Amino acid sequence: MATVALEPAKFDQVEEGLKDVIDPELGVNIVDLGLIYDLSWDDEEDALIVSMTLTSAGCPLTDVIEEEITKSMDGIVERFRINWVWMPPWGQERITADGRDMMRALGFSI
Repeated sequence: MATVALEPAKFDQVEEGLKDVIDPELGVNIVDLGLIYDLSWDDEEDALIVSMTLTSAGCPLTDVIEEEITKSMDGIVERFRINWVWMPPWGQERITADGRDMMRALGFSI
């Protein structure tokens, strides 16, 4: 698989689309939670590669998140695949400032 970086405009468009995907347990989008590790393009498959993790490897709502990503990418890319990444593991340090504000508004102490 030959992957390349997304053009800045496409990266921004994809990232904005992914902000519509809300983690069903925490109520914050997957971008601001820091679950997205990388966005790249697979030239051979002509598809977006979303390298991401979950807050825990045993997350029971993986299917829900995958379905929401599919909806969020409609009209942005024709094809994508998720590259699940487990190392390094997700930690609260990956949450963006906006994500921290959202979590505080939901009553989380972070």
